[in-house]
Amino acid sequence: MSNKDRHIDSSCSSFIKTEPSSPASLTDSVNHHSPGGSSDASGSYSSTMNGHQNGLDSPPLYPSAPILGGSGPVRKLYDDCSSTIVEDPQTKCEYMLNSMPKRLCLVCGDIASGYHYGVASCEACKAFFKRTIQGNIEYSCPATNECEITKRRRKSCQACRFMKCLKVGMLKEGVRLDRVRGGRQKYKRRIDAENSPYLNPQLVQPAKKPYNKIVSHLLVAEPEKIYAMPDPTVPDSDIKALTTLCDLADRELVVIIGWAKHIPGFSTLSLADQMSLLQSAWMEILILGVVYRSLSFEDELVYADDYIMDEDQSKLAGLLDLNNAILQLVKKYKSMKLEKEEFVTLKAIALANS
Repeated sequence: MSNKDRHIDSSCSSFIKTEPSSPASLTDSVNHHSPGGSSDASGSYSSTMNGHQNGLDSPPLYPSAPILGGSGPVRKLYDDCSSTIVEDPQTKCEYMLNSMPKRLCLVCGDIASGYHYGVASCEACKAFFKRTIQGNIEYSCPATNECEITKRRRKSCQACRFMKCLKVGMLKEGVRLDRVRGGRQKYKRRIDAENSPYLNPQLVQPAKKPYNKIVSHLLVAEPEKIYAMPDPTVPDSDIKALTTLCDLADRELVVIIGWAKHIPGFSTLSLADQMSLLQSAWMEILILGVVYRSLSFEDELVYADDYIMDEDQSKLAGLLDLNNAILQLVKKYKSMKLEKEEFVTLKAIALANS
């Protein structure tokens, strides 16, 4: 082995310790999620990670050599990507897991203290909303009902602040129930009675989806969209496609770590356990995102809203096998009419079951 090869292997090993490691191949990871797959493929999200759980000898972040095209300029890109990463693993991992932004109040942008009345919110907005509902207070905006509500200006217009509370989803019913002893239990019994098909035959018709606290948390924790932003000045080629996808995957990894920190119970785990779960599940979570975004498309994969690849583009990039495998998964979930609530739950299961 040459000095250059030793340097690349060392660099890849260091990077693997700091970021979630990839499965043995991307298509293996895709087959994990096939609803009609074999028990070996679907029984455990970590089945393709046998022998790699410690992250020390796992394959590098970027796709394996066969999928990247084997040799030539594509292989050179793969080596260049791997050889440039030489950061200290422990320092970078602790930084990424501990320095991610905290959940913000959806009303004013302050640090949220938890989920109050169905929404991530701070203590100030929680108290304001409760006080408004319990006091049956009506506000009027001195301007045009479009005041900006921020941490510093949240007290400037109570009318717009209250409208913002309602807009982001705060539930009036939750406040009313706090006013009476046993109110929550009475409300739950009343809802259960109303939802009984024996007492109310009309409920056979389509109704609102039942409220689930954990699913609601997962929906709130969903990150913002990420855009690929390919360079328009560079002509389309296998190098451009792979460079764009590698950069997109890098940024999605950071987002996945931030998302995981808001999964109930994840932040209470040790740093080592957090690393282990992320190392095993990141690729499956990433692919699930591609699948969900692609459900409304025909024979195209939506890696990002501004980066959609068809069969010809995937073939040009040397990713035809991956394209076909994910498309099969898209077709199966499309036939099952996968909804967003199910999608966010699948992501959480992939993380917890890795």
